Amino acid sequence: MDKWQCGRCEYVYDRQEGDPENDIEQGTPFEELPKQWVCPECGSKKNRFKPYEEERETEYYKEDEE
Repeated sequence: MDKWQCGRCEYVYDRQEGDPENDIEQGTPFEELPKQWVCPECGSKKNRFKPYEEERETEYYKEDEE
């Protein structure tokens, strides 16, 4: 899983981005974050995070009727 979402504030940790403000390099898997790492938005611990599933937008097209 590449993205994890905080259950408190909905911050999304993205493995591809890392957390540069807290010295977490790009590509760092969530499972390898330090035990003391907390949500940079609200301070929640890692156990408040759940795998993030992106909502897929579905576009509906209407056929032209002539």
